[in-house]
Amino acid sequence: MGVLAVLFATVISCTCGPRYATRAEKLMAEMNNPESDYVLVACHRGDWRNYPENSIPAIESVIAMGADIVELDVKMTKDSAIVLSHDHNVRRCTNWKGEHGSGVDKLTLAEIKALKLKRAHGVTTDSLRMPTLEEAFLVCKDRILINIDQGFQYYDLIMPIAEKVGITKQLLIKGSDAVDFVNAKMNQYSEKMMYMPIVRPKKDSCRALKSFIAAGEANPADKPIAYELCYGSNCTPADYQEAVDLVRAAGSRAWINTLWSSLCGRGYDDDAAFEAWKETGSPEPVYGAILKTGVSMIQTDRPEMLLNYLRSIGRHD
Repeated sequence: MGVLAVLFATVISCTCGPRYATRAEKLMAEMNNPESDYVLVACHRGDWRNYPENSIPAIESVIAMGADIVELDVKMTKDSAIVLSHDHNVRRCTNWKGEHGSGVDKLTLAEIKALKLKRAHGVTTDSLRMPTLEEAFLVCKDRILINIDQGFQYYDLIMPIAEKVGITKQLLIKGSDAVDFVNAKMNQYSEKMMYMPIVRPKKDSCRALKSFIAAGEANPADKPIAYELCYGSNCTPADYQEAVDLVRAAGSRAWINTLWSSLCGRGYDDDAAFEAWKETGSPEPVYGAILKTGVSMIQTDRPEMLLNYLRSIGRHD
């Protein structure tokens, strides 16, 4: 290679930044860099406004938007298959017609696959079915990170599926269990998912948060990648800021839910952001205030609006 070619290659390498084999690899690097200005956007049950929640099209849609994380809920069928469902029964999200026995755990996978999914306003689709977790993993592999909700109790069932697909490192699982229980379970595996404790700062005076931080300091392998901080009605701005500051000082990311006001301090939810956007042309009064706290992961029900805002201020690609 000539001198000019070498110099050109060097310039390209320097200006383009790190090269990643897949988008998921880039997102994992961002997750592991809490000092980055990049804000990770998590989509609640996928794009449920346009497709059935927790469905394959809902996942594909948020991937196409350029979202970073899709939040998925899991349940176990009667024959021990892991499927995507927020509810413990299939009444709300499918065309179930029976009166009794609608629990996910009361139905076999074949029985669940016979049901048609509903999208918003209770409209039954023609052909969409409740996906298995493996089907969702295959769609998400190398493309987007996954936040598994309501799933820590199924950790031992999820891990073989994740290992089979080769997606373990893309998984962020969360829960409210005590630190010793969580770490004992996860450390049974040589390669484990990322973990995010759910913390309610005012309710427990940050005791749960501090116990996970202490465990991470004692053994860096046990340090949570992030903390979901629930900004409840009994939590003051000072309480919440203290929790965010503790998380950031521990070298982890802070996650907030803007899904509805009771989760984010009243007035900092997606609906408030939408109203701000209608009045001023920008959701800055809401999302900007959240970012000032140091939060760098936001779970939203309005991913397009949030992504557009973050891109406009240079905090998302």
